[in-house]
Formats: sequence, C-alpha cells, structure tokens
Amino acid sequence: MSAIADLFDPVTFRRLDATGVTTGWDCWEVGAGGASVSGWLAHAVGPTGSVVATDLDLSRFGEPPEGVTARVHDVTTEPPPGEGFDLIHARLVLVHLPERAEVVAALAGALRPGGWLVLEDADPALQPLACIDERGPDEVLANRIRSGFRSLLAERGADLAFGRTLPHLLRAVGMVDVEADAWFPVAGRDGALIERVTVEQVGAGLVDRGLATRDEIERHLENLAAGRLDVATAPLVSARGRRPEAPSV
Repeated sequence: MSAIADLFDPVTFRRLDATGVTTGWDCWEVGAGGASVSGWLAHAVGPTGSVVATDLDLSRFGEPPEGVTARVHDVTTEPPPGEGFDLIHARLVLVHLPERAEVVAALAGALRPGGWLVLEDADPALQPLACIDERGPDEVLANRIRSGFRSLLAERGADLAFGRTLPHLLRAVGMVDVEADAWFPVAGRDGALIERVTVEQVGAGLVDRGLATRDEIERHLENLAAGRLDVATAPLVSARGRRPEAPSV
C-alpha cells in the first residue's frame, strides 16, 4: 500500500541514513513489499554496493530499481540469500511471525562483523486508540473498531506489544551499540487512508464476531472518507544494533 510507504518511508530513511549506509555496502531488505526502501538503499550504496530485496509475494514490488535484485523468499524457512551483509533491514515484518526470535537470530547471523541490523515494527499496545482526542461519538466508535481489529490481530498470533521488545531481541542475538526510538503519527491523510483500507478488509470479521454492526462499519468508513476524523497510527519502533567486530588475532 503506497500510504504505508508515504507514512513510514521518511522515518525509515532517517534511521538508515543515521546508521551510515554508504557507497559499497551490501544490503538485504526483508519483506520488501514495495520498492521504495530498496530503491533508496540502491542509490545510497551506488554501483559498487548491492541490494537484495526479498518477500513472499513480489506482486506489489514492480520493476526492480537499478541496483536491486528482487527474490521470492520465506525468511521463516529459507536460509538468508547470501552472507556478509553490511546492513539488513526489516519493517513491519516480524510482528506477524510466530518464529520472530528465530528469524532475528538468522538475520544477525547473516551480517558480516561490524554490520548493522535495523528492525522496525509496530507496537499497538503502546498507544491503542484510533482517535486520541475522543471528542464525540464518531471518535468513540473509531476507538471501539480499532479495539476490535486489535483483537483479530491477536487471534492471528500478532504480538501487539512487540515493538518495544526489539532492543532486547537485538541484544539477545549478540548485537552491540543497540538503540531505538519510536515515531507516532497523530493525524493525517495517510493514517486515515490506512485505517479505511484496513477496516474495509476486516469489517466482515468484526461483524461476524459481534465486535461491530454493519451500520457502524459503514458509518466509520463514511467518517474516514469525509475526513471527519483525526486518526492516529500505532507507534513504529525503530531499533538498530551492530554485530561485533571480529577479534583481532
């Protein structure tokens, strides 16, 4: 979804730039989705570097940007598409994977000494509301529908408090220089669009489980389409850690 890229790419690019991505680096973009991040990386590493972008489904990826190799790949069952990466990045991937700890270990193992692992994931439990300014019945409804959606995510195995665990996971696999921050959009067009598309996709499930009525779903979608709601997005936690340098002999 382009709205996700529009909303989160500036945050991701700042994090990657601060990590020091530069000419000649070999990078792996995990769960690429679209090509925006891998394209940014290819520009940063130049012709002497390389970028591999992987996903279970590359239908949204389009034509790979210059300098990017796109591969269908299952990070939970297949070995890394190479070794000795200077940077591995995954955004909004691990939260959906029951094997997330094992995947983080595999990613760390694919880094060369001194390489960086940058993980970004949502933490809906940090801020559970759709409308933090609950000023009327439309905002109350929006928050109840967001709560129902979180229930569906939990049923599917998503860890709604996962983002905050990223620093611990990085240290657990031996990363050093670990640090993290979080970005929390409060209102805007992209957040409202993401909410609208999400509710359209899960509305039937909410109705089936008695979490909302069809009329309430339609009312919420109308409010979103009309721009009547300030919709917040779950905080995105960005964490990074570096694989220690090999000891000198």
